[in-house]
Amino acid sequence: MTTYSRPVEILVDQERIAGTFLSPEAKMPGVLFVHGWGGSQERDLDRARGIAGLGCVCLSFDLRGHGETIAQQKTVNREHNLRDLLAAYDLLAEHPDIDPSAIAVVGTSYGGYLSAILTSLRPVRWLALRVPALYRDDDWTVAKRDLDREGLRQYRSTRVPAAENRALRACAEFTGDVLIVESEHDTFVPHPAIMSYRAAFSRTHSLTHRIIDGADHALSDDCHQKAYTSLLVNWASEMIIGARVGEVR
Repeated sequence: MTTYSRPVEILVDQERIAGTFLSPEAKMPGVLFVHGWGGSQERDLDRARGIAGLGCVCLSFDLRGHGETIAQQKTVNREHNLRDLLAAYDLLAEHPDIDPSAIAVVGTSYGGYLSAILTSLRPVRWLALRVPALYRDDDWTVAKRDLDREGLRQYRSTRVPAAENRALRACAEFTGDVLIVESEHDTFVPHPAIMSYRAAFSRTHSLTHRIIDGADHALSDDCHQKAYTSLLVNWASEMIIGARVGEVR
């Protein structure tokens, strides 16, 4: 299916962050991509093109402190980036070519954490999380870069009950379809953190958990990038496209 892309600016807190719309010719489900800390929308664009080709309107964007606003990385905090995500979601939901009741969110690492919280603030039908990070609820407005990394490593190495974490509480209330993708050799988001997310999703319509063998957190090897792309596109085809013709839900 032919797709076209259009650069956009997202207004948030009287600032502008860059985004890119990719969409087919007719009204379709919407898919929002949320990159991880230290990343950008660039890595999401290839996957967005593939899913847009299936018949979806996709939006990728740069959180503040990334892309063209990299200079803000020393001061940006989770509240700033959650507002970025809300602004991007609202822009996607207003797009004339999509059904606002059929929105998927694809989040990676820090972006996965924010995406989980998003589900408690906006309607999300499908949620894909690759190596979703966990953060303590404390220090919400402290600059992300100043958080205690060793403390976070220990926190993520233990099972965290849903009631004790904002992102996990949101997961516990989510009733849509979920994909969790884990990296076998992830030292940033280890297996206990993934299992905390998995255990929190107690009300989902469906839950798919996949592990990419031999992969690290960043999917440094090209073969692991391709494996994740394949997992994501196949899941999107089954869940998002299938729903359009009544095969799901």
